[in-house]
Amino acid sequence: MEPSDLRAHLDKGKKLPLPDGILINGRGSGAAFNVEQGKTYRLRISNVGLQNSLNFRIQNHKMKLVEVEGTHTLQTTYSSLDVHVGQSYSVLVTADQPARDYYIVVSSRFTSTVLTTTGILHYSNSAGPVSGPIPGGPTVQIDWSLNQARSIRSNLTASGPRPNPQGSYHYGLINTTKTIRLSSSAGQVNGKQRYAINSVSFIPADTPLKLADYFKIGGVFRIGSISDNPTGGGIYQDTAVMGADYRAFIEIVFQNDEDIIQSYHLNGYQFWVVGMDGGQWTSASRNQYNLRDAVARVTVQVYPKSWSAIYIALDNVGMWNLRSESWARQYLGQQFYLRVYTASTSLRDEYPIPKNARLCGKAAGRHTRPL
Repeated sequence: MEPSDLRAHLDKGKKLPLPDGILINGRGSGAAFNVEQGKTYRLRISNVGLQNSLNFRIQNHKMKLVEVEGTHTLQTTYSSLDVHVGQSYSVLVTADQPARDYYIVVSSRFTSTVLTTTGILHYSNSAGPVSGPIPGGPTVQIDWSLNQARSIRSNLTASGPRPNPQGSYHYGLINTTKTIRLSSSAGQVNGKQRYAINSVSFIPADTPLKLADYFKIGGVFRIGSISDNPTGGGIYQDTAVMGADYRAFIEIVFQNDEDIIQSYHLNGYQFWVVGMDGGQWTSASRNQYNLRDAVARVTVQVYPKSWSAIYIALDNVGMWNLRSESWARQYLGQQFYLRVYTASTSLRDEYPIPKNARLCGKAAGRHTRPL
């Protein structure tokens, strides 16, 4: 289906069907990667799909994880990796096996029907084509994936001055000033499928929210139109904007009471994934947080009937989109904007809107100050 067909399908109030398949670099099969015996290669693995978590593995080869979305990690070795929607990993793979071709396998996770596609790791001195069964991987096991996610940690001896790589700023020693709890939900609104966070299903305004905020245009959005805690009520539609203070250090807890895995992304920020577990989050859940070497990343998964917690330093002024990385859920409302605000208009805190910015909606005809 073309993107326009997908949108039309969702606009009719329907859910997206299971994908037809999985692609590796745009190919449903036959993607080949050439390697030379004895050399080590860096593979950057990204899940740019619309809705499904994927498992990545290479026949008879181990993968040493070295980077997650800009963060150097402890160099742990894995036989396969779960890559959730919107996430990226870098691994080192050494061509240390007998010279032939090997399967590269990608399969879906947590789906009733397991989709699988293969590529080829081709040794330059290969003595023969791929052989044997396609290596199997995990399918619906949540604990396996959860334990793997917890094992991914920052390398505190990389990318920083010695002997204290993080300097005087360490996330685990800073008191949070606010806790935001976000709970997803799905349901019907006016007979059509919608998705929500804290009961609010996002609808776009007639004017880009950043423009409305910059020019102080009323009637476009309302700060506090989404609660910072689950309301437990039914789904309703609004242009959801949550307020937050510049330079605050906050905790966000994603609660997933649904039976599917979810994935969330926040524009403009990296955040520390300090904890995740099954069941309901409570204040006692903080006792199991990793306050030493949690990985900093831009997209976090939330397992079915589970929670994930992150810490964020709000050091970037603006209007930032927090959204589901499941395209259908995002399109049908599972997103909102976090307005990180300061009364200061100093260029130190935020650049002004560029002189050539396109102004539309209620901002049409306004003038930006030149840079």
